[in-house]
Amino acid sequence: MPRFSIVIPVFNAEATIAETLDAIAAQTVADWEVILVDDGSTDGTAAILRERLREDSRLRAFRNPGKGPSAARNFGVSKPARGDIIAFCDADDMWEPEKLARLDRMFADPGIDGAYGQVAFFPGDRRGAMRRSTVPGGALTAEMLMGENPVCTMSNLSIRRSVFRAQGGLDETMVYNEDLDFLIRLVTRGIRIVGDPALHIRYRTDNGGLSSRLVAMRDGRRAVLARAKRSGLRPSRAQEAVFLRHLARRALRTEDGTRAALRFALEGLATHPRAFLSPVRRGLATAVAALVSPALPRPLRRALFAA
Repeated sequence: MPRFSIVIPVFNAEATIAETLDAIAAQTVADWEVILVDDGSTDGTAAILRERLREDSRLRAFRNPGKGPSAARNFGVSKPARGDIIAFCDADDMWEPEKLARLDRMFADPGIDGAYGQVAFFPGDRRGAMRRSTVPGGALTAEMLMGENPVCTMSNLSIRRSVFRAQGGLDETMVYNEDLDFLIRLVTRGIRIVGDPALHIRYRTDNGGLSSRLVAMRDGRRAVLARAKRSGLRPSRAQEAVFLRHLARRALRTEDGTRAALRFALEGLATHPRAFLSPVRRGLATAVAALVSPALPRPLRRALFAA
């Protein structure tokens, strides 16, 4: 059986899936399988997958049409996956060559249930600078997650298959923040997830019209936190301000996000000004940019707030 099962939900990914699979094939650890779960693609994705399946026997493809990425991930883990460690990957992200090698060393510790690394964010059109996520020390906590989630994306999470199955998987009814919901459930149940400060993945960001989706993300987070309260968790005003700063920064790099950025920034400052502004290089810069964003050229906004 392979050490790693890499589960990739796929939907209309003809423009990116080949590059994603190339990055996996370049891993310095070769003891893996890829579970591709096609969620009803209507473009040329299926043809690309058929060609890749002929080239590499470690790839397997399944169809789970129209049920969404959470259902695709759950399907990939619950039925075909054979590896001890599940590593999730999105169909437009790229892994660093040493990612699986680093994970292999981390999971050699039986006390580690899950792991994640640093993420580099880059614009989908490859213009502009990359920014990198921050990986805090120690095990992941609910307090970290309720602020600015350091895992950032499901594509950055690896977990023991037995743990994923025992915890019931992702909530398939959620469209936004299903990863946050899952992670909070894990850590509040004593599942130990640790970070690696090394770069693990490059995450392709979409700089198009996303401001309405950012509002939906906030609404989804509220639903997650309402559920978390039933477990005794209550986010602080500081954590809420940090999350609002995160939304403001994301809005600043979108084409239609200047109003949303200002709204998120003002609300974050009103919620907890010290948390929003700290550290100064991140918080104060975000506040100032939100105020002057209508006058900033879009390429400059994108370069300054790529992550």
